[in-house]
Amino acid sequence: MEITTPASEPIIAARGLTKVFGDFTAVDHVDVEVTAGTIFAFLGANGSGKTTTIRMLIGLLTPTHGSVVVAGVDVIKTPRRVRDAIGYMGQHVSLYRGLSLIENVEFYAGLHGLSAADMAQRWGAVRERFGLKEAESWNSDDLPAGLRQRAGLALATLHRPRVLFLDEPTAGVDVESRALFWDLIREQKRHGVTVFVTTHFMEEADYCDVVSFIDSGHLVAHAEPETLRAQYSDGYIVDCDLPAQERPKAAAALAAAGLKAEPAEGGLRVRSAALSDAELAGLTRALGETGMGHIHVMQPTMADVFRRVVSQGPRAEGERR
Repeated sequence: MEITTPASEPIIAARGLTKVFGDFTAVDHVDVEVTAGTIFAFLGANGSGKTTTIRMLIGLLTPTHGSVVVAGVDVIKTPRRVRDAIGYMGQHVSLYRGLSLIENVEFYAGLHGLSAADMAQRWGAVRERFGLKEAESWNSDDLPAGLRQRAGLALATLHRPRVLFLDEPTAGVDVESRALFWDLIREQKRHGVTVFVTTHFMEEADYCDVVSFIDSGHLVAHAEPETLRAQYSDGYIVDCDLPAQERPKAAAALAAAGLKAEPAEGGLRVRSAALSDAELAGLTRALGETGMGHIHVMQPTMADVFRRVVSQGPRAEGERR
């Protein structure tokens, strides 16, 4: 059965979230609102406050100040109630040592009150999708990093939560495993699950619907990935390889399409704050008339965007407020 939470309903709402440890403020008056059925990225460097925030959102840490409501549950007042509605996978996957993978599955199923029949049906489905069948009998200590991460995600989704919290889910795994992991995350979204994910891999922002940057416990930017690129980068650069005799004609065709071209080594260069599908189609159409060569599109990296956001910290914070 698929979850059908209305897309417009905020399923996570935190206001003024603050956590102080002695003289150190780890998270400082953070506001978070996540729409149901989306993938929400919480990005920042190690030590920026990501894990502290996620632990407050799921009831593992009590905020010093602020409020948290997840799936309609006041997390501060009734932290245990929220656990039936959420799945959680921490930075270090919690598998019990000395138990096989299937024994861990049975234990987690018991925690969520799943019957033996429900567990068998649900585990049968996820073990195939997550590629875990051969590892069922393995001791949890012997699972390689990639398999261990997939097992952690499978266990976090076994009880079919409305909200999935993932804290650095792809840390320590190879590039191929990371790609598979994001396929599985987006599959959860297609089933209506809201995914709140923290990561320090900035390029993973492009898998997400909305991105929030946190730096030293403060939210410094919050928007869709392409909006952030438009605001905090020099934009897209498109280099067009063209013979010298074709360049004037191509420049005129691009100008007619609303795109300004400048000379570049081997051809022309076009800059765009946010390269829309319409602009790309116009560029391809204009150059197609000239017998264009190759087009090279250089996208601003999210790491570059983050560096600029942080360097403009006071301005970004002012925009957020």
